[in-house]
Amino acid sequence: MADKSIVILISGRGSNMEAILAAALPARVAAVISNNPDARGLAVAAARGVTPVVVDHRRYADRARFDAALAAEIDRYAPDLVALAGFMRILTGAFVARYDRRLVNIHPSLLPAFPGLDTHRRALAAGVWIHGCTVHFVTPAVDDGPIIAQAAVPVAPDDTEERLAARVLAEEHRIYPQAIRWICEGRIVLGPDNRVQVRDRGQALGALVSPPLD
Repeated sequence: MADKSIVILISGRGSNMEAILAAALPARVAAVISNNPDARGLAVAAARGVTPVVVDHRRYADRARFDAALAAEIDRYAPDLVALAGFMRILTGAFVARYDRRLVNIHPSLLPAFPGLDTHRRALAAGVWIHGCTVHFVTPAVDDGPIIAQAAVPVAPDDTEERLAARVLAEEHRIYPQAIRWICEGRIVLGPDNRVQVRDRGQALGALVSPPLD
């Protein structure tokens, strides 16, 4: 049995959650928790034998009370890692501090470029040649924190938002489980400069690089 445990937080379909569940990781997913009782990912988790849990944010008067209830539920599973996978809630500083260096997220851009929403539309509007996704440790600032892994995709001259989003999502599904694997294996070190170091960095880069766009 894996000696590490993970709790995944979702708000919707949970496609990155599915990628994590499908990966051969040295960890078990103890629970999938959603703030949205209608999240499609809850049924997917249950079908895979993972406990689905709802902590409905609408039942709480403010963000702090919701975060406290969410943390209490997470702590029931004593996870080594909490993975945000399309969790569409801004978390309080107290919540982030509670899971310091145990809270990770994936964002659909090459941070620090394009934090927030509508990343693919904004990338196309900016005329960038390269777009992608980023796995990072979570800090109180939105879509900020030490970068663990990134994957880049070229932007085609005739790209639409939907085509670009689909290519980036495929990379998300590839690198998020990889980054979680590195964390569980102890290959990730957060240095005093708040930058992530990956043991065997050359090998790690080889695992992240994807084929170019034809």
